[in-house]
Amino acid sequence: MNFIQLNVFREVMESGSISQTAKKLGRTQPAITLAIKNLEKSLDIKLFERSGRRLLPVPEARYLLAEATEILDRMSTVSETMKSLRNAHSGSLVVAAMPGPSAFIFPRFVSDTMSENSDIRITFSSRSSPQIRELASTQSIDFGFADFDAPIGKTPQYHPDIVSAECFCALHRDHPLAQNSRVAISDLDDEPMGSLHSNLPLTRKLAREFESVGARFNIVNASQFFLPLMPFISSGHCCSIVDPLTVVTERELDIGRGQITFVPLQKPVRYEYAILTPLHRPLSQFASRIKDNWKEELLSMLESVNARPKQM
Repeated sequence: MNFIQLNVFREVMESGSISQTAKKLGRTQPAITLAIKNLEKSLDIKLFERSGRRLLPVPEARYLLAEATEILDRMSTVSETMKSLRNAHSGSLVVAAMPGPSAFIFPRFVSDTMSENSDIRITFSSRSSPQIRELASTQSIDFGFADFDAPIGKTPQYHPDIVSAECFCALHRDHPLAQNSRVAISDLDDEPMGSLHSNLPLTRKLAREFESVGARFNIVNASQFFLPLMPFISSGHCCSIVDPLTVVTERELDIGRGQITFVPLQKPVRYEYAILTPLHRPLSQFASRIKDNWKEELLSMLESVNARPKQM
């Protein structure tokens, strides 16, 4: 018993005619007759009695019709589902992003991308970059978006797709340095600074930059990500060297109520983002499309603020 036999059987049951079934299915009458005979042989039961040119089903055939219809409908559903998965119109997505982008721009991007895909189920997490690297290593997500930090020790079980871009100095608009076309690290000597926590890559990089020019890195506010620092900058409490996606987000959300100016650095300091894909978790068509589109969107946003993005 196979799909073709069941399909032929159902059509014969509905039409009661070999010729009509052959015409509907685009097959010859002998092929239809053979399919019915082989089905009867496989089941070891007679399904039809002949009455002139018509076939009359025996009672057992009506039971088989109910079962065959359920099987064929289920197979049709599976076929449509697989086609939808192949075309990236349905499926599931498990992603994680670091706190800054996860606050607005990353979920907005995913939401906009999913707007035409109502059958997609998404699990979205906001996690620290080390947590995202761990999730990618344990193959627990389709992909993650984090800051890049070179792995130490064991070989990571994920592939990092790295994009770097230039940071900006965030200042209150009335700050003396806000009128400069560029800000040097030496200009920020002993200036009250807002920064990320000391264990994060950018903070370590900035500490080296300040030390290299003999300037004091005077951190008065520390945060896991930059957006909570915006009210302090807008009130003139501190300034900060921020990653370019923070510039994108602040321009969208205006947390600082128009009081913050972003100025490029005289000697560029580059922030490195990483799209992390687990090595042993093959991406679905939909997840692969989302990941590739996010990279394009990321590059576009970084270009929009003149952060000079580079793929590494």
